[in-house]
Amino acid sequence: MIEVTVNRYTDGTIKGFQMSGHANSGPYGHDLVCAAASAVSFGAVNAVISLCDIEPLIDQRDDGGFLDVTLPTDLADDVRQRAQLLLDGMVVSLETIERDYGQYIHISTS
Repeated sequence: MIEVTVNRYTDGTIKGFQMSGHANSGPYGHDLVCAAASAVSFGAVNAVISLCDIEPLIDQRDDGGFLDVTLPTDLADDVRQRAQLLLDGMVVSLETIERDYGQYIHISTS
């Protein structure tokens, strides 16, 4: 199962997220849930990097089953707002996947 933890500040803004595990909803290379979750998360991170011109702290492992992303703490307000919008969009997309394929992906907030 893919476990996604969205890390938020007390005001609700996203400071980062962690995704770990494998969906195992199909054979390797044909796992649609894993492909969808990966595309959504990597797309959001790439958008944050490109559109906000920032470098989040990223940790990932060789097996493809782990991604940890943390936004820098010293962002200007306008940059933080753009990054938040992109990451909120990622969460909405992941929640849509969870709604239809909850046996393979779970999202929590810390």
